[in-house]
Formats: sequence, C-alpha cells, structure tokens
Amino acid sequence: MYNPSAKNICSLVRFTSPKIKPSSSSIKMRITRLSSAVRRETNPSVQSKNSGCEASSDESAQKSVRVYIRKKRSSKTVQAIVEEIKPEIIDEKPCSLPEIEDFAYGNGNSVSRLTKLPENWEKVLEGIRTMRSSEDAPVDSMGCEKAGSSLPPKERRFAVLVSSLLSSQTKDQVTHGAIQRLLEKDLLTAEAIDGANEGAIKELIYPVGFYSRKASNMKKIAKICLTKYDGDIPSTLSELLELPGIGPKMAHLVMNVAWNNVQGICVDTHVHRICNRLGWVSRPGTKQRTLTPEETRESLQLWLPKEEWVPINPLLVGFGQTICTPLRPRCSMCSISGFCPSAFKESASPSPKKPKKRS
Repeated sequence: MYNPSAKNICSLVRFTSPKIKPSSSSIKMRITRLSSAVRRETNPSVQSKNSGCEASSDESAQKSVRVYIRKKRSSKTVQAIVEEIKPEIIDEKPCSLPEIEDFAYGNGNSVSRLTKLPENWEKVLEGIRTMRSSEDAPVDSMGCEKAGSSLPPKERRFAVLVSSLLSSQTKDQVTHGAIQRLLEKDLLTAEAIDGANEGAIKELIYPVGFYSRKASNMKKIAKICLTKYDGDIPSTLSELLELPGIGPKMAHLVMNVAWNNVQGICVDTHVHRICNRLGWVSRPGTKQRTLTPEETRESLQLWLPKEEWVPINPLLVGFGQTICTPLRPRCSMCSISGFCPSAFKESASPSPKKPKKRS
C-alpha cells in the first residue's frame, strides 16, 4: 500500500549538495523533527497540540518570566507590611480570658459583660424592696440568721449551722420554735448535743420535717465538730458540704452568716420559684426554667452583682412568704406585676365543687 509519509521522509533525508557534510548533531535534530512530523500526520490531535505549543513557546517563556517577577514583588510587599505591623503588635498587651473564678464567685460587673442582663431587673429589685420595707415576713424575725444571736461567736456559729440543718423543708416558724427549745435545754453546743440522747433531741425538734433523720445528723455533726474543729464548725464551703445533711443552700447561708464569707447565693425554694417567675434564670444554653435551686444559684450568679448576693435571700424569701406565694400569688397587690412575665398567669386553685342535691 502506498504510504506518502514514508516517501516524504526519504526525500527529506537526501542531501542535494555532496560537498556539505552535515554534523551528527544536526542529523539528530532533523531526525527528531521528522519523527515529530510523522506523529502529527498519524495523529491530528497531537499535531494541533504541538503546533499550538510551538506557536506559543516564545510567549509562554515570556509569561513564565513575568509570573516569576510578580511573585517576587508580592513577597517583598508582604514582607514590608509584616515588618511595619510587627512592632505595633509587640507593643500591645495580649488579650486575656476571664478567670474561672469570675464565673462562679468573681466580680459581678466583669461577668455581667458576658451575660445578657434581664430587662428592668433593677426596677424589679427596687420594687420588691419597697414592698418588703415593713419587714413583716416570718424570715425577718425567725430566719436562720437569727439563731443564737445572743450567744458567743463560737456557740452562735454552731447554732446557725443547726438552724440551717433543721430549716430544710420546714417553715421558719417551726424551725425557730425548735431552736428555742434546744436553747432552753442548753443543747446548742457540740458538746451538749454529742452527750444528749437522740430520742430527747427528736422530741425537742419535733415537728420539723424529717425530724428523726435530722436528730441523727445533729449527733453526727456534733461528733465531727468536736474531733476535727475543737467544737467549732468548718470554715470552708467544701468542708461544710461534707457534713451529713448539709446541702449547698445551707452551706452558703452558714458561710455568709457565721463566717461573713460570701461564697455564693443562698437559694431556697422561695428564691428558686420567684427567680423563675421573673425570668431571671434559665437552664444553660436554653430559655427553659431551671429545675433545681442549685441550677438557679449558678444561673443567678452569672449576672447578679456580688453586693446583692447576701441580701437577695431574705428579700425574696420574705416576698415569697407574703406576696409571691407558691399557690395563688397575689399579683393584684404586687407593684412589679407590670415587669413580671408570669403575672396573672398562674390561676388560683379551683374552688371545690358543691355536691349536687339529691332530688
């Protein structure tokens, strides 16, 4: 079969002038070009690709040089900018994160910048203070902080601890009566309770809630205070929480009253209920109400200024005993009902149905 490519190759290989003898390098170069020509003829796609590459060989070389120059110039520009900015960064003081204590027991003002404050909370607090100015609630005369007020400091601290233990799920009037009976029998010291009969203690503190268990815990606490603290009470929050029957609410109250050491807010059932009604607290990462007093304490401490941590307890407890009661809150008598999202939403207990008369 006739092959034109082979004929062209043979005609190109002949040299017309016998006087000129080509060098070996030129022969190799021509053979290479011939082989590429054959490939172009046999494969048109390769031909078009190679022709495009050959046509733009000079331009690509120039472009490659331009790209190299641009990269070099840009690197110099970046380097100059870094050198100018670097001294300013060194002169600045590094930004530090807030200490972990700020979130738990730290400065209230520093934490408030990180937490959204409830709307009109200052007006609400001032309104509650105005309503509580008469101090006619049971907590004002019979609260735990009133226990043993006439005793020496060491004995008073123990009386406050015992009063806090008895106050759990018990009204202030009942707790105050039990403390008065213990005081009359000289049973408000660690030595006296340790030597007393547990049955006698039960009779004296009755009818406080869970009086039998609390009498047993009183004996255990008295023994611990005698052996570890020379008849006094623990002076740290962690040590108080190790005592049988003492929870966070009691421990914070004892630290505030007995040692004048504010470690946190004392949150009982009244503070827990009212803070949720006002929308002051919520569960972490949600807008839902807190479920426990401890959750309320942690949420409240995130934004409430620390100078309010101590007075907030008797203020809200008395408010909860007189106006913002657990059942049938007296919203019509409350001067802050306009700021309260829960006002008039908790309906009164339904009245009992009258029995139908038989015909």
